[in-house]
Amino acid sequence: MEENDRASTIEKLWLLEKNINKVIVGKEEAVRLALITLLCKGHLLLEDVPGVGKTVLAKAIAKSISAKFNRIQFTPDLLPNDVTGVSIFNQKNMEFEFREGPIFANIVLGDEINRATPRTQSSLLECMEEKQVTIDGVTHILPQLFFVTATQNPVEQHGTFPLPEAQLDRFFMCIQLGYPSESQEIAILNAQVEHHPLEDITPVISIEEINALQQEVCRVHISNSIKAYLVAIVRATRESKDINLGASPRASLALMRACQAYALFNQKDFVTPQMIKELAPSILCHRIIINPRAHISGTDSEKIILNILNSVVVPIDDEE
Repeated sequence: MEENDRASTIEKLWLLEKNINKVIVGKEEAVRLALITLLCKGHLLLEDVPGVGKTVLAKAIAKSISAKFNRIQFTPDLLPNDVTGVSIFNQKNMEFEFREGPIFANIVLGDEINRATPRTQSSLLECMEEKQVTIDGVTHILPQLFFVTATQNPVEQHGTFPLPEAQLDRFFMCIQLGYPSESQEIAILNAQVEHHPLEDITPVISIEEINALQQEVCRVHISNSIKAYLVAIVRATRESKDINLGASPRASLALMRACQAYALFNQKDFVTPQMIKELAPSILCHRIIINPRAHISGTDSEKIILNILNSVVVPIDDEE
């Protein structure tokens, strides 16, 4: 890509971020992490208490991109075919015809994903990892731009089914929005006196421009010493006495790609150790299982990851 075209495309990215921030007040970091996930061809898990804007964030991203958007409300009676689609026998031509499910879209919102049964949750595994759906032995390819945003409430446990480790590992990032500050909450009230600002959101970027940005992410340089530092952090999760299950190599790949996207956001051509430190919690925390003893002592996954980041030696010279 020419330098001028690259700069123009990155400006589109900033415009997309600004567009979403019109709706999501005071959560600039969460919005950027969500867009980093999109640029890395990953999927996003929004885990927080009700009413803080998880679904609104997903809708704002969808409305800001000229792409097909579908929403799936996960409930205990939802079946796998309700997500992926079903083959129906056509009596006219005496053949089976495939009817696409709502997963066949560019941007998919899986609302309250942990309310669906494990059987239905598992229908997303192939979709999220391989971007395809196999029904009755026939494989159907999903769109090139395919981005799943799922929400769940970590507090309420009645009528929910915890996501298995295999499903969690397929989410590129897991982020929280948190409660707004007092001034931010007043700003939210002022913005919605007459109508919701989501109604004013219009597309500012196309699928082709998102695809171009995804390609640019892969071109950001990451030196061998930075790769070694990144791998040392991920491997430390497998050796920690507080962790029963550490992060997989998929986590290493996700952390590398996230840092490349973060660098692109900041118009940098290379990855630094500080970028790894900033992004590691969002990439790693949901991929590890801490042991009961650590739970009892009051340690959580974020504290463990921060301790690992403080213990792994940062490379002084990151030149090749």
